[in-house]
Amino acid sequence: MAKYLSDRTKYEFAQELGVADQVMQGGSLYFGYVSSRNCGNFVKLAIQKAEQSMV
Repeated sequence: MAKYLSDRTKYEFAQELGVADQVMQGGSLYFGYVSSRNCGNFVKLAIQKAEQSMV
């Protein structure tokens, strides 16, 4: 996952996508159990949020 996003931001995105329970492993983030479709959705969401912050 992108090193440019904080763990908090990544976790908030995961919550928004409904996959937060899959990424929290032992108190740290691990995206190995997230489907490729949801990883793609994660990237789309990150790009969307970045575009919104530019406006």
